[in-house]
Amino acid sequence: MSTAPTMPSVARFAAAHAFALRCMAVYVVIRLIGIVILTAFAAQHGLSMGHVVSMWDGEWMLGIARYGYGGIPLNFADANGIHTEFTGYAFFPGYPMTVRTIALLPGLSPLAAAMIVNVVAGLFAAVAVGHVGRLCAQRVRDSLRPASTSTAGLVLVGLFAATPMSVVLNMAYTEALFCATAAWALVGVLERQWLLAGIAALGAGLVRPTGAAVIGTVMLAALLARRDGVRAWFAFAVAPLGFLAYLLLVGAKTGSVDGWFQIQTTGWNTKFDGGAATWRFLTAELGHGSEFSAIATALIIIAIIVLAVWSVADRIPWPVLLYGAGVVASILLSDGLMMSRARLLLPAFVLLIPVALRIARRPRSEIIAFLGVAAVFSGWFGGYMLTVFEYAI
Repeated sequence: MSTAPTMPSVARFAAAHAFALRCMAVYVVIRLIGIVILTAFAAQHGLSMGHVVSMWDGEWMLGIARYGYGGIPLNFADANGIHTEFTGYAFFPGYPMTVRTIALLPGLSPLAAAMIVNVVAGLFAAVAVGHVGRLCAQRVRDSLRPASTSTAGLVLVGLFAATPMSVVLNMAYTEALFCATAAWALVGVLERQWLLAGIAALGAGLVRPTGAAVIGTVMLAALLARRDGVRAWFAFAVAPLGFLAYLLLVGAKTGSVDGWFQIQTTGWNTKFDGGAATWRFLTAELGHGSEFSAIATALIIIAIIVLAVWSVADRIPWPVLLYGAGVVASILLSDGLMMSRARLLLPAFVLLIPVALRIARRPRSEIIAFLGVAAVFSGWFGGYMLTVFEYAI
């Protein structure tokens, strides 16, 4: 015999639904500001928006979505101008294959499908980011806790949507989908919803190599929570499957167990170097640099390190810290294109929680003003990097 939902359950559902809508609204407003500014930049430089939102790695994503890994035209080349049968395998399949699937719908081009995927993924990411902010606000010490933990979550959504390179959330790039899967994995860990955590981590591992940070966090949290039973073990077992499956696939294609890493090293000059390249970049640009984009990127790197230390001092829940530290380490301890660092660090949005906690304690008018300024700056910076800066981001 079924029973009607209790009033507290109905009230909790209604509150969660309302909070989700508010997260989406904050995200949409800030990203619309960015898109308007980007449109103005594109018009000023005689560029179409279709071209701007599919530049650089976006071309690869759309190429894989259109042709598959085996049919990519020869004009698609790596950072050294070389094309081989394995070059495209540097890019994980989660995003381009999702775009390829959506593009099967009648009348949709791969670019249109990519924009749909990013809009939907961005909204899912916004809701999850809001939940992560709210849950962390509930767990910090009383002296840091804002009057409304929901406000802290909404502020974190605003900061996430207004990071310096958040423009990529509306490009044919992986960041929107990756942040959605990563954030929901963190929600699953913080709320001990192990099915959600495991499946979201599996998805993250198919989208970006940075998914290793999500996978490690979920696996360790599930192992420590093994008394939760079979669901925790499910998360532990499922989390790495997507990541490992793709590495094994590339290994089988290339005939080398470390095939994917070889493609990255030879094609994109990306390899672990313990942070040597990042240190050289910082000392060169902050000591002798004169190019705005490079100096801004160096300052963003310094800022993320400061935020990481700040997050430790604020005692943000350890799974969130571990994930953020994993993202930062994977980017800053490797060589590669330094000017992409601001974009690649976007998934470390959790390190903005200390800032969100403090802004959330201010009056509403000040919160709106702060996020408004951040949105305009983000829109300007993203527009500049895509239309004025001449190289890949």
